Amino acid sequence: MAETLVVVSKVKKIVKEAGFRTSGEYVQALSDKISQIVTASIEKVKADGSRKTLGQQDLL
Repeated sequence: MAETLVVVSKVKKIVKEAGFRTSGEYVQALSDKISQIVTASIEKVKADGSRKTLGQQDLL
């Protein structure tokens, strides 16, 4: 199982306040998605070659 990159209690709180519940699979899938986004941002910055800092523009 991969490392969890989100604060589970905070995710569950948001979902609960909306009147829903979360499964364990949801939280892990969300964490996996975040990992994919961060990895893609890193690759984008590497390809640019002129920066070492990831910014909001790298999320696109």
